[in-house]
Amino acid sequence: MQAEGRTALKVRRWRTLFGVAWTVWIFDLATKIWAVENLSYRSNIKVIGEFFQLTYVRNPGAAFSFASGATVFLSLFSLSVMVVILYYSPQITSRGWAVVLGLVLGGILGNMVDRIFREPGVLRGHVIDWLQLPNWPVFNIADMAIVSAALISMVLTARNIPPITKVGSQP
Repeated sequence: MQAEGRTALKVRRWRTLFGVAWTVWIFDLATKIWAVENLSYRSNIKVIGEFFQLTYVRNPGAAFSFASGATVFLSLFSLSVMVVILYYSPQITSRGWAVVLGLVLGGILGNMVDRIFREPGVLRGHVIDWLQLPNWPVFNIADMAIVSAALISMVLTARNIPPITKVGSQP
């Protein structure tokens, strides 16, 4: 009976992880399609004055346009992180960490779709960014998910909730 309970918990954590990842990925993809169709040929749209604007940008690098010449490296690094998440996902200890990893996985998938399918080519494609705040780089939903995951992971770590079970221990 105890093994059945652990299995049910694992299934719930997997559903949480992949449900969050899928939701982030679909929402990011839909908003990028909208941004390309509605913002790519316009200047900034002020939503809340200078505080919040819609600004279309094709970003070849990471945040703050960091490593814009290393797009292939960023793509390969992202794929590596995805593999690590998938490998360790059966060992997730809590729903909170399932959400964190789902946010990261969904964010990576959202930006990887751009890296794979957008110009200038496979693993070198530019990411569509379209949300702008003052003194901050233009970003997208995938970026928001990854930053949210970092913040939640800090809270979980501060609460001393381990992300995965140690080999041979019980969840």
